[in-house]
Amino acid sequence: MKVFITGIAGFLGSHVADHFLKMGWEVSGIDSLIGGYQSNVPLAANFYHEGMDDIERLTELTEDIDVVYHTACTAYEGLSVFSPSLINYNTIQIATNMMTAAIRSGVPRFVHCSSMARYGTQTTQPFTEDMICKPQDPYGISKYATELMLQNLAEVHNIHLTIAVPHNIIGPRQKYDDPFRNVASIMMNLMMQGRQPVIYGDGTQLRCFSAIEDVIECLAMFAYADYPSSQVFNIGPDEHPCTINELASKIAKQLNFGLDPIYMRGRPQEVKYATCSSNKIRKTFGYQTKIELDACLRSMINYIAENGTKDFDYHLPIEINNANTPETWSKKLF
Repeated sequence: MKVFITGIAGFLGSHVADHFLKMGWEVSGIDSLIGGYQSNVPLAANFYHEGMDDIERLTELTEDIDVVYHTACTAYEGLSVFSPSLINYNTIQIATNMMTAAIRSGVPRFVHCSSMARYGTQTTQPFTEDMICKPQDPYGISKYATELMLQNLAEVHNIHLTIAVPHNIIGPRQKYDDPFRNVASIMMNLMMQGRQPVIYGDGTQLRCFSAIEDVIECLAMFAYADYPSSQVFNIGPDEHPCTINELASKIAKQLNFGLDPIYMRGRPQEVKYATCSSNKIRKTFGYQTKIELDACLRSMINYIAENGTKDFDYHLPIEINNANTPETWSKKLF
């Protein structure tokens, strides 16, 4: 079997690649390295360091492929309010390019990794797949629009589509020098440099953090399991929601760090309470949580310690810089 992975140098894509290589599959993938590290790419994978603008090239790369995993995206929810063009292009357009190429080359299956940002603010928790999506920032809007686009193309052109909705995946290999995303990694990189973490708002925002190991196995099943096309599945632990304040305390405790967070103004359009139900994937695939949050945080700390802390890299443009832009970005405070 052959799998093609977009975003293969990224946190999620590289773990997907590892999983299929262990299964004996032939793995290839593409990545522009805008949000990942080339060192993440398994040596046994065929890696193409390039963008996803050329549909002819993408068609060529997906000849004889059995399934495409589309994990590539500039997954910057907070930044999307201030760099909407960048986020929109690298969400909707590259997914459309990839689906178009997959259809042209006759790929039978396509797995798209969406985001819990699709749900926006809902009146009840946790979020379930049958809820009406109400995305409230450009990233969430782009993600949901991408789903609608791919569902339309899949129905017309008879390609089996799965929409995976992981929630807040964390673990080793996550880009920890990125000032715009990955709250746990940002906090660790700061604390391990002896610096206090920044918390936007009051820190009572509620999330479910998913260890990468608790996501990959279910995600991989989408390559071959028998179920109807265009299904949407939330993926990740939902048993123990955690506030951002609690997350900071857990990290500080493991690092024996004297925590005194710097609280700053909340980011515009941030959803305060966002947790997803995994009941559907439990019933369909027998999903079970295996990794506790504290154990996952420990593995991340070990990864950063092994690779060394890093200066934060303000590698993406801020298209709209005004009084609403977080000072951590506009003034490069990290």
